[in-house]
Amino acid sequence: MKVRTRSAAIIGTICLVASLSSATASAREPAAPRQAAQVALTNVATAKNPTAGAAGPGGTVWIAERAGTVRVLDDQGLGEPVLDISGETTTDGERGLLGIAFDKEFAHFYISFTNLQGTSTIDEFAVRDGKIQPDTRRTVLTQTQPYANHNGGDITFGPDGYLYIAFGDGGSGGDPQGNGQNLGTLLGKILRIDPTGGTPYAIPPDNPFVDDPNAKDEIWAYGLRNPWRFSFDAGTGDLLIGDVGQSAWEEIDWAPASSKGGENYGWNQMEGNHPFRGGTEPANHVPPIHEYDRSGPGCSVTGGYVYRGNAIPDLKGQYVFSDFCDGTVRSLQLENGKVTGVNDLGVDGGEVVSFVQGGDGELYVLAIGGSVSRIDPA
Repeated sequence: MKVRTRSAAIIGTICLVASLSSATASAREPAAPRQAAQVALTNVATAKNPTAGAAGPGGTVWIAERAGTVRVLDDQGLGEPVLDISGETTTDGERGLLGIAFDKEFAHFYISFTNLQGTSTIDEFAVRDGKIQPDTRRTVLTQTQPYANHNGGDITFGPDGYLYIAFGDGGSGGDPQGNGQNLGTLLGKILRIDPTGGTPYAIPPDNPFVDDPNAKDEIWAYGLRNPWRFSFDAGTGDLLIGDVGQSAWEEIDWAPASSKGGENYGWNQMEGNHPFRGGTEPANHVPPIHEYDRSGPGCSVTGGYVYRGNAIPDLKGQYVFSDFCDGTVRSLQLENGKVTGVNDLGVDGGEVVSFVQGGDGELYVLAIGGSVSRIDPA
């Protein structure tokens, strides 16, 4: 999944197991200028290896399970699967059902998974009256994967109505194929497409590389190792990316809502703010807004969301994230793309694999072992 390895990422059949280096908070982190919000984790359900989620119609939250099922969380808990593609999904390495998303009208539902050949696949279903229509299924985009790790797989719709897709660099270690800096491949990128504007999709005309014959038109941003989880700030439209590093640094990247795309986040020449294995910093490198090293128990950043709910006023406007190996839920205080404080929220989410933002702006924490928890006021 989103894991960085000391040697290789290993995921068991029941839970994700990582043999990874460590990091919590870097000594370079700024001190928090004000007291952290007081929060608690309330367990609301138990899923089978949950990997991702999305706000669904009618105030529901939809949860993806790694083996290929999707279940709906409502006031009664998790229901029976509303979608089951487990016969089409492989779960070796860091693979499985890795992302789900609705368009803004809840008219279409999208899944991101690795098929039995390990190929990253984005499929679309029509939705009517809040229900998936299986007979409308079609494949929107595929990307072959050279290795079973760093597949990325997160998907979400941006404020502009386009579908954004995150792919890792293809795997192994150190980006041996140089995909991060290669604009001729979709690997190591965030893509931006219009899934209903063409067959199988259309390229937004203002994508940054549409006039470059040496670049893929779908690319929005590049220089990423494994952007396992990314999100848009529901309040500002800014883009935040949790990019899992190789051996020393975890990073969170940021782009303003006004961005025209084309950001180069540096991999594999850079790991965070640091040259990677003698790399040279690209002239157009966009450094992370936050990084932390492996001196503590952390090893693999899990990107989250800027909190825009109402239940925890002291948390509003802060970016909530965690780490798969550490599990501590943290937040960044942000001002115009700058980090002004880093907070330990004092709760442990376990092996945090993903966050989910409900339609009301409240946040849920998913642990690969099964727990689905809501972040509540303490």
